[in-house]
Order: sequence, then C-alpha cells, then structure tokens
Amino acid sequence: MSIYIINEEELKKLLERGETETIEFKEVANKGFYKTISAFSNTKGGIILLGIDKNSNIKGAEQSNRFLEDLTNRIVNKLAIYPDIETISIEGKRVIAIKITHSGYLVSYEGRYYERVGNTTREMNSEKLRTMLLRYKSWDSMTNNFPITEINTATLDSFIRIAVKNNRLTNISLDESPGIILEKLGLKVNEKLTNGAVLLFGKNPQKHFINLCVRIGRFKTETTIIDDKWVKGNLFQQFEETLKIIKQFMGVRYEIKGVERQDIWDYPIPAIREALLNALTHRDYFNIANFIVIKVYDDHIWFSNPGGLPEGITIEQLKKPHQSYLRNPLIAKAFYLAGFIEQYGSGTVRMVNWMKEAGLPEPEYKEEMGGFSVYFNKDIYTEEYLRKKGLNERQIKALIYVKKKGKITNKEYQEINICSRNTATNDLRILVEKEVLKESGKKGAGAYYVIAQ
Repeated sequence: MSIYIINEEELKKLLERGETETIEFKEVANKGFYKTISAFSNTKGGIILLGIDKNSNIKGAEQSNRFLEDLTNRIVNKLAIYPDIETISIEGKRVIAIKITHSGYLVSYEGRYYERVGNTTREMNSEKLRTMLLRYKSWDSMTNNFPITEINTATLDSFIRIAVKNNRLTNISLDESPGIILEKLGLKVNEKLTNGAVLLFGKNPQKHFINLCVRIGRFKTETTIIDDKWVKGNLFQQFEETLKIIKQFMGVRYEIKGVERQDIWDYPIPAIREALLNALTHRDYFNIANFIVIKVYDDHIWFSNPGGLPEGITIEQLKKPHQSYLRNPLIAKAFYLAGFIEQYGSGTVRMVNWMKEAGLPEPEYKEEMGGFSVYFNKDIYTEEYLRKKGLNERQIKALIYVKKKGKITNKEYQEINICSRNTATNDLRILVEKEVLKESGKKGAGAYYVIAQ
C-alpha cells in the first residue's frame, strides 16, 4: 500500500468510502486499535483514522501534543512498530492518521497475531500462523539456550535508566529481575533468551557470534593503512567505542565564537553517528561470515554493512521521507527506547541535511558487494558527481590531479592525458565554462587552473 499525505479533502473522500481492507476507523485507542495495527502490519498495510466512529462520524481525538507522544510510545512498546503519524484538522476537531506499511516480520499484540480479512480484523488461525512464523522470523527474535548469566546487568540497568528518563519506557522498573525485563522487551521467549538479547546486552556476544563486530581502519590510500582496530562487545558498547575511534581518526579544527570554543569536525558528528546506528541496526545478522567495515580516508569515509536494502525500498527513496522497513525489529526497538533513534525512516534524510548544513556534499548510498554502503565525502568533486556534470575521463583525471596538486597547467594536462595542446585547451575551456575550474596567473605560458569553489 502506498503511503500518502492526507489533507481535509482526501479525508472526506475516505470517510465517504467507509472502512476497507486498508482503512479502519477508531473512535479511541482501545485494544481493537492495537489489534488492527498488528493486522495491517501482517497483511497489506493500511491507515487507521483515530477520532472517527464506525459510521464515519467525526468525533475528534485528543488535541494535546503529549497525547501524540504517548500514543507513539504505546505503539512502540506494545508492538515494536514505528508508524507514520499525521494529524488533520477538520470541523474544529483533530483526526489522527496512523499509517502502517506491510512489515517484513510478524507483528503480535499481547502474544497474539492478527490479519486483515476484507474490512475486518481477525486473529490468525494456528496453521497459518505456523507457516507465517517460519517465513518471517527475524534473526534477533530467534532463541537459543543462552543462560541468563550471559547478560551484562550494568548495560541493561543503564539502558533502563535512559529509556525511563526519555519517557519511552513506562512498564519496566529497575526493581524487576533481568529475566522479567527482557521478557517485557520481547528479548526472552518461553524462558529462552533471543539472539537480540545477547547481542544488545551480552557480556561477550562474540563467544557465540564471532564476526558480529566492527572493523575500522585509517587509510592513506587503498594499500597504505595507518591504523586498524576491531571493536567487540555488545551493541551499546560497539556503538560508543566505534564512535570514539572514528573521532580519533577524523580531523577537527577550532573556532572561537564569542567566548566559547567550537569544534568543527571534518564531517558533522550527528551524520557519522546516524550512519553507525544505521549499520548496527539494519545489517543482515544472518550473514555471520562478515562484519561491519568502516574506512576513514583523507578525503572520505566509507561505512559498509552486510545485507542490501530490505524489499520494498530503493536507493532513490532514501533521500526523501520514507517508511522504515526493519530487518531487526527488537534491536531497532532497543535503540529507539534508549533515545539513540528519534524517528524511523528519517535517518538517511537527516544525514543529507546535516551534510548540506556543513557545506559538504550529500552522502552517497549504494548497494554493492552484497551489502549497503554510505559514503561521506569532504568535497563535492567526486568521480560520480563529475560524471553527472558530463565531464569526460580526461577532465575527471585532471580534476583529481588538481585536488592533489592544487593547480594544473595546459602542459600538465597534456602530459597526464597524453593528448594534444588543442584537446587540452578545449577541455580546460569547458571546465571553466562549467565553473569547475577557474583560470589564474598570467595569460599565456604562465597560466594555470585551480578549483573554482
């Protein structure tokens, strides 16, 4: 089901049409409301219009922003679903549209699974449920015979404190045992710990999953390695330690603004943080042969994690608002509750905005080598960007030369490209016209070209 913006006119059309397989009216957020979220997630997706009764009458939902925040947190806590929520004002009342996409895993409510049949919500029968569970089970929800002593209680306690402080976790307290807490988080099922529990909160997850870690290197060139580090431990430890190492490998300068010193990093830290969270949250953990790789070069950083984009989302959609497709819903839920993730489906868009605000090129997103990559570049003149501007291979080679040397002459252009003077002159003229290079120095033999920006 495609997700779209609902305005007052569109809302009226939906009300006239009535409830369908993908549209449901709810006057209040009762148990039926949460069952329908489960059903939409497990079927084709859909939209719940909160504040509308069964006869299409507009009753209105609560107006406060706190209600919206509480509603989002209740949905996350009860179903581990992160819907797109929109409000519509009509006839002086507020209607809340909760938009749910078809999930890549089965979504339960209070231990039961629901589906949409026509315009009704029904509990799945046992035979269909068994078939669906085999098809949709996520890696982080799979159980094993891990003892509860595998859990690092300090990491778990710290997580609970942060989640409660952020008002994202209201049904758990530190007085409860680790086993009860993990059960409530969906990380312990039928007295067995899940893979997600051990990876998120384990003392030594690599004892069971040797390659579920991060390798980060500082490179001068592809073959010149300055430093190489491995980061292990649970996911919270991996996040903190990896971010620390990336900062060590990055450059930083200082500016005095007023009486305060401001750190200006090579790349905006929020974007780096988001790329790291994206890798840890969305990697394919079934692929236990590979690990997350981060390479820091002089002019760019490369994040690579195993597993391509989930079905239903494309590279083109990543730079505009989109619904999130969670490969590891329990891991994603833990990072959300801890406040590491603000809103699902927005991280890749915010990375674009942070880079633009810093005066840097947009990040590049690629599916390659059986995985997903994010590239942060220090300057706009990447090979991909230059090809999009219509430059030929000689001109691209010359730009790379200028980036390294600072300038280029007509003679140097001829030498590196093995071309005639006329070809060099024509190519350089086009680069000036496209405002990629500008001419400097004296006319004639003393002329040279530098980056225009």
